[in-house]
Amino acid sequence: MKTVQLRRYTIREGEYDAFVAWWVSEMPKLREAFGFTIEFAYGIPETNEFMWAVGVAGSAERFAEVEARYLASAERAAVMGAIPERVAERNIRLVTEVRGATP
Repeated sequence: MKTVQLRRYTIREGEYDAFVAWWVSEMPKLREAFGFTIEFAYGIPETNEFMWAVGVAGSAERFAEVEARYLASAERAAVMGAIPERVAERNIRLVTEVRGATP
């Protein structure tokens, strides 16, 4: 069993390339250090949209525990505090797999 969180962002105008460069250099190693797996990451530069998903083995409750530890960490604070806010809008939700959608 795995719990997956979909994260959809609208990036501030003019900040897309800088955001993606920062995300690639920092987010995978930071999230993975706390027990997350990066499921995917995709962007639409023309509309400043970026979407990605993180997963945790186990239940939604387990995901919440891992997420709480991550959000409270000094490591996250250091990484997030080192950059300007480039995300204009966030939509973050747990998602469920649609069985039969992939071969």
